[in-house]
Amino acid sequence: MEQVKTKLSEGYTSIKLKVGAIDFRSELDLIRYIRREFSEDEVELRLDANGAFDLKEAKEKLDRMADYHIHYIEQPIRAGQWQEMARLVEDSPIRIALDEELIGINDPARQKELMNTISPKILILKPALIGGFAASDAWTAQVESIGGYRIITSALESNIGLNAIAQYAAQKP
Repeated sequence: MEQVKTKLSEGYTSIKLKVGAIDFRSELDLIRYIRREFSEDEVELRLDANGAFDLKEAKEKLDRMADYHIHYIEQPIRAGQWQEMARLVEDSPIRIALDEELIGINDPARQKELMNTISPKILILKPALIGGFAASDAWTAQVESIGGYRIITSALESNIGLNAIAQYAAQKP
């Protein structure tokens, strides 16, 4: 919570929390506490599960977290379960963003197949992990074709890499 308060005092208005690594009740307590202290108008809460939720429990967890006005959750179940992810996207009260799901899918036909199967509204693009800026452009076109949008971010790049990503993102609407 101290880290959250520090970031907010520095002017950040969006907080991303990793979930799925500790006891769910403790994670939910933290989310609940943040929401008690900061409204959804003050702080946008984003979650990243990194595929940590079991398919059987994912929907229940998403339902419980939805009470706290979560902007989106990244990759609630592990990558490669397209049909299951599609059902979650359809039934979830929280928007689901794909992240790890995109890694290694470089063929445009396969990208289109993934998008048509899962129909996510948000893609998290990490250029270094998905094939660079041209691949990011291709994924952007795919998600925009189904009415979604993308978020450009990084994956532990050096300062030079972060600078390149920032310049790339600055050139995009």
